[in-house]
Amino acid sequence: MDRKTDALINENINASEVLVINEKGEQLGIKSLNEAIKMARSVDLDLVCVAPNAKTPVCRFLDYSKFHYEQVKKARESKKNQKMVTVKEIWLTPVISSNDFETKLRTGRKFLEGGDKLKVTLRFNRRARMMSSDIDAQRNLDKFIQMTSDISNAETKPVQEGKSISLILVPKKKN
Repeated sequence: MDRKTDALINENINASEVLVINEKGEQLGIKSLNEAIKMARSVDLDLVCVAPNAKTPVCRFLDYSKFHYEQVKKARESKKNQKMVTVKEIWLTPVISSNDFETKLRTGRKFLEGGDKLKVTLRFNRRARMMSSDIDAQRNLDKFIQMTSDISNAETKPVQEGKSISLILVPKKKN
């Protein structure tokens, strides 16, 4: 993961004049590129372009290897602190038994407590369409929402998608 070629350093800077900032953060003014490089080398540092898109590019005296190490370290830290949100799915049917419903509910709660979004899909298979009504289906969906309301909020309202109804639950924010 070597990105040393991404930064403009010393002779790789494409400007004739640059605004120079020394290692203490003090502006030294606009200098020619050759003069700025000589000044940086006189204090055993690199001339690194920190704002190449400015009208007059801004360059700074830095120890580039140390600067690069700090940049990589910051990138790793920010990547480590990110959490990938995944959407888990649970399927229900209108004629689900109470034990099966409890099992699905436990599984759904575990997903929500783990920080994942949960898609609850109520599928109308052939047998379910013959043995139940839309009221039974809505009742099961409402019961699932109610029993997870302490740890989740509904992100979407129940939506009919062909032979199924689905909605997405998101975990509540922890204070």
